[in-house]
Amino acid sequence: MQEIWYTGIVTRLVDETHNTRRFWIRIPELERFDFKPGQFVTLDLPIHEKKNKRWRSYSIASHPDGTNEFELVIVLLEGGVGSTYLFNEIKEGSTIPVRGPLGMFTLPADMQKDLFLICTGTGIAPFRSMVNYIQLHQLPHPDIHLIFGCRYEQDLLYAAEMRQLEQTLPGFHYIPTLSRQEDWAGKKGYVHNVYEEILAGDKKPAHFYLCGWKAMIDEARQRITAMGYDRHDIHLELYG
Repeated sequence: MQEIWYTGIVTRLVDETHNTRRFWIRIPELERFDFKPGQFVTLDLPIHEKKNKRWRSYSIASHPDGTNEFELVIVLLEGGVGSTYLFNEIKEGSTIPVRGPLGMFTLPADMQKDLFLICTGTGIAPFRSMVNYIQLHQLPHPDIHLIFGCRYEQDLLYAAEMRQLEQTLPGFHYIPTLSRQEDWAGKKGYVHNVYEEILAGDKKPAHFYLCGWKAMIDEARQRITAMGYDRHDIHLELYG
């Protein structure tokens, strides 16, 4: 199958936290950039001679809105060649080759089971796309638990937006949990404590979507299957 690359134009940049930046990219060749919430795009960056070493993939953080523009949220990784290039070299008006949308990390066709959207760091991106899409289209859905693990409150991405969604989207529960901050009134510790606590009294049928770093995903898979869920109930998107 032939690879189709588009020329993306960076239209806007916003620093979301001390080490994350939001990138809005428009595809002028297309009237609309259609994708399913949860999918990702691949960028071709001039950081290596071999093409596969130039490619960096990022989940789309915005929801499909009928335009040819989408949003990415990217963390500046220490020693990360790709993110360093994006943070230091990309300005508004810069062009980047873009391929996509790609990936099967999308909402279930039949949303009858509870959804547990479990993430760390920029892994919230595909879930932001999903919950905004559900609200926009008023899709029938069960309870949705967005469990977001970070070290400190300053690391929480889209916090105000998620709290607003919790007020307006029935059955949506936004549960940030912080592993390093003491002066915090919300959940403390890692994401695993949160979903195990929710399911301790009532092991409802559920889909588990995991997005973030490998260590979190590996542990979550073990814990979720140990609770008696089938591996087919677990969907994952690995970062790093």
